[in-house]
Amino acid sequence: MSTAPPDRPPSAATGPVVAGVPAVRLRSAAVARGGRTVWSGGDLDVPTGSLAGVIGPNGSGKTTLLHVVLGLIPLAAGTVEVLGARPRRGNPRIGYVPQNYAAATGDTIRCVDLVALGLAGHRYGLGRLSRAERDRVDTALVEVGAGDHADRRLSQLSGGQQQRVAIASALVGEPELLLLDEPLANLDVRNSHEIVELLGGLRRRRGVTVLVVAHDLNPLLAELTGALYLLDGHPHYGEITSVVDTELLSHLYGTPIRVVRTAQGDLFTRSG
Repeated sequence: MSTAPPDRPPSAATGPVVAGVPAVRLRSAAVARGGRTVWSGGDLDVPTGSLAGVIGPNGSGKTTLLHVVLGLIPLAAGTVEVLGARPRRGNPRIGYVPQNYAAATGDTIRCVDLVALGLAGHRYGLGRLSRAERDRVDTALVEVGAGDHADRRLSQLSGGQQQRVAIASALVGEPELLLLDEPLANLDVRNSHEIVELLGGLRRRRGVTVLVVAHDLNPLLAELTGALYLLDGHPHYGEITSVVDTELLSHLYGTPIRVVRTAQGDLFTRSG
């Protein structure tokens, strides 16, 4: 875990967290892959309007959980509901940013075309989109701070700029649930901070629920409202103030983790 504290305490992450139908609901849920149980005993609700971290040690099934929500992997037992319905592949109510987004796109495709594909994956390029669709592509790029990069190739951008375009591609369909798998990997401190602020702003402005797989909670703490954590082979959900706990995090990661509160009220975690 890194030692750099966030700029604000978790309580500063204001915005709509809506009572009622949860964004994700698991009941007695279990997943198996290759004959091995990845996790089981999942009983949790992720509130609509949350910005939640998905955390746990390597191999605990964080990405698998996203794939269950996306309808890519069936449960071995129990039930899952996503936005009040059974999960299904290609659900337009869900936006998804996978790991290594840029590496899978090739060297020549322009940012504007990638975002257009997020709106209409069966078509290629802006030339075949309606005026309304082109406006949505432009709006998505501007909203994530990538409007100036529309005509540039993704491969020409920095890691932080690439991540903004990836988020625009997931956002252009106006989803209710946004899933991001390790979006801060390989980003420097400044770019990590900016991406986290962007996600927090999207949650507050749009009311979109955001789930972020992360190795380190610290960069996200200023914006997180909760965390979905995979502990001892079972998924759990808690408000962020209850999850940022020395005993829980030490157990989760299998190493001593200290939770530190600064004189300004900021929380951060530290190994050892």
